[in-house]
Amino acid sequence: MVKIVLSGCSGKMGSTITNLALQKFPNIQIVAGIDKFTNVNRNYPIFEKAENCSVDYDVLLDFSRADTLTSLIELSKKTKKPLILCSTGYTDEDLDLIEKASKEIPLFRSANMSIGINLVNALLKKISPILYENFDFDIELVERHHNQKVDSPSGTALLLAHSIQNSLNEETNLIYGREGIGKREKNEICVNTVRGGGIIGDHEVIYAGDGEVIEVNHKAISRDVFAIGALKACEYMASQTKTGKYSMDDVLNINF
Repeated sequence: MVKIVLSGCSGKMGSTITNLALQKFPNIQIVAGIDKFTNVNRNYPIFEKAENCSVDYDVLLDFSRADTLTSLIELSKKTKKPLILCSTGYTDEDLDLIEKASKEIPLFRSANMSIGINLVNALLKKISPILYENFDFDIELVERHHNQKVDSPSGTALLLAHSIQNSLNEETNLIYGREGIGKREKNEICVNTVRGGGIIGDHEVIYAGDGEVIEVNHKAISRDVFAIGALKACEYMASQTKTGKYSMDDVLNINF
């Protein structure tokens, strides 16, 4: 049995993960939650702060907000248990803190827990150099989310954009949206953001060439996809004792 402490347990994703763990993951038990809203009905105790969490667990899973990072890292270092970070909106200082923490604990981080997104991300690393460097395709991204999302661009859009950039031998310039007068520069990769309604999460990568356009799309139609990926990651990380950084590539054993 994999015992999980769920940070952000009172939110929408917390509710989805709690329900799916009960319905589809008999080998997983959520033994406690961490959230400032402690009066939510859950089948486990909820602690307002990470430092108050006193239960024994195997994996700490975070689906809260970036401002909880320090307290979660401190708890993980104290218990010497794996930490799974699924929040987005981290600052450069936060990313530096994550890097340092990975030298002391097994630390998993992904901007998107969807199995599909991570397979798409692996695909983009393969096709981007071919299309951009060999055939002069332009690359643009569009991400769409609900009107309550607080960070922009989405962490997933940045994940995809940075994967594309890192796969290229040529230096590119990541920009966010367009306005004003002036033609597109060849080395630009633009991330365009849409916020509206209840869109769960749509990501589109456009490869535009002379005479043809290739589009790689992923649409999340249910939050279940993120919860399933997160719980799969918990199963994987529960057996990891080696310090370092882990990702969905490790969980899915992506090597193409």
